[in-house]
Amino acid sequence: MDFGFGLPPDAAGNTGVVVFVDRLSQMAHLAAVPDTIDGEGTATLFLNRVFRQHGLPEAVVSGRDPRFTGKFWTSIFAVLGTRLDMSTADHPQTDGQTERVNRVVGMASAAFALKRLSVAAPCSHSLSLR
Repeated sequence: MDFGFGLPPDAAGNTGVVVFVDRLSQMAHLAAVPDTIDGEGTATLFLNRVFRQHGLPEAVVSGRDPRFTGKFWTSIFAVLGTRLDMSTADHPQTDGQTERVNRVVGMASAAFALKRLSVAAPCSHSLSLR
């Protein structure tokens, strides 16, 4: 589970994305979020997008984002009987699946931005994302 912010706003004004990756199925769930999302909002997304489709995980791996360390998360994991495993700072390989999805989302976002830019301001040369 991870966040990415600083994206161009969508129609609802969301400038971020939360990424959930189910380790068993390798399925990635993405949700557009505002930069003001809190632990409760993230937990609601988690329950609606991941828990609903995959059931109760044995563990959740996340970065050390404050959205994951609040009392709400502590209580929701206690109610669900799940533990929260925090990844080690500056060691993204702890949650490599989510990091790979984040990389793909970043490349897709850059490609989309370049496409919009080239439509808005055509030029005589082309750029490649290789």
